[in-house]
Amino acid sequence: MTFFALLLASFTSLLSIANPFAAMPIFLAMTDGDTNEHRRQQARKASMYMVLILVVFLLGGNYIISFFGISLEGIRIAGGLLIMKMAYSLLDPDRQGRKLTAADHSEAFRKPDISFSPLAMPMLAGPGSIALVLGLATQSSSVLDYSVVVLAIVLVALASFGLLAISRRVTLMLGKTGMTALTRMMGFIALTIGVQFIINGVRPIIGS
Repeated sequence: MTFFALLLASFTSLLSIANPFAAMPIFLAMTDGDTNEHRRQQARKASMYMVLILVVFLLGGNYIISFFGISLEGIRIAGGLLIMKMAYSLLDPDRQGRKLTAADHSEAFRKPDISFSPLAMPMLAGPGSIALVLGLATQSSSVLDYSVVVLAIVLVALASFGLLAISRRVTLMLGKTGMTALTRMMGFIALTIGVQFIINGVRPIIGS
């Protein structure tokens, strides 16, 4: 892949998995009554945590895989299944709060700072995003490849910050129907990414 093709593929894949659009209604509910400045601060910190979490898994992905004796094919298939599971929840409009349990919601409403948990993890940098980054790590063979993926992570974090910062205006503009349609579109893209990960993992096994 060329530099821009790899960057575009990494960016669109990660954006659809992290899906900050689905996080916006929950973010607004958890910061209800807060000032706009506090909301921006929470969104900014969550985006920074997101970069930190995903870059750690990207750079340490191969070491983690080697330590546990996991094959590249295994991590791709497992990552694909996990991404597909998350994609199915995105395709279901009745599961907007899919990444948070009732206990998570209750705890988050009592916390003055929601930037790391639950906003950065598990919402933006959840299991699906981590699985994607680990999959990208197995396909990166040079410093340039890793640099491109890191750049994609930073760009997605910036996009997430921007969307969360203007989340009130976006949700009012799109409405419930528009947000549902956008989430389903992201879910479909995530589903195709998960299927492709599984294909990439199965193909070498069949070939051997």
